[in-house]
Amino acid sequence: MAKVDKQWLRRQLTDPYVRRAQEAGYRSRAAFKLLEIDRKDRLLRPGLRVLDLGAAPGGWARVAAERLRPGGRLVAVDLLELAPLEGVIAIRGDIRDASVRAAAVEALGGSADLVLCDMSPNLSGIASADQARAAQLVEHAVAFALEILQPQGTFVGKIFHGEAFTGLLELLKRSFEEVQLRKPAASRSESRENYVLARGPRRP
Repeated sequence: MAKVDKQWLRRQLTDPYVRRAQEAGYRSRAAFKLLEIDRKDRLLRPGLRVLDLGAAPGGWARVAAERLRPGGRLVAVDLLELAPLEGVIAIRGDIRDASVRAAAVEALGGSADLVLCDMSPNLSGIASADQARAAQLVEHAVAFALEILQPQGTFVGKIFHGEAFTGLLELLKRSFEEVQLRKPAASRSESRENYVLARGPRRP
């Protein structure tokens, strides 16, 4: 086994959020990131229409689906197949594809109150290239969110510290009335990831 795989396995075995996710029946430790953001910002409520981008394996989708009941609608999009989850409409595809975006809009019923984005690119190990690809995914997610969000809607997305960080924040501040950063406790301290919470889309 490669050294990096041993390090990953050791981290997984000792990570309290991995254990808690297993005990609670969540599909990934990422569920606790959304749970913490939601406790602070009260994003998820019964009856809302929510789009979850980069949804697989379903850590965020499970949390959101539970909190949208009754009457809510959750559409989850990912390149990977998402195993069935109660209350979740899954679409397999790339949001850069117009047909996938159209399918998501139709499934939502025309618009969304909240767009969640926990997308990450396939990592190459080259930091600058990986950060650039991650930034491009966020840009696509923001553009889509601006198209479908209600006037008082909210976007929550993962962004990474790096060369593109300042530019992404500037994009978000141009695109939304209010922008704040969140670093949930479940996000590992050594991780470059942050989450941005943006409210009030400004139409192009």
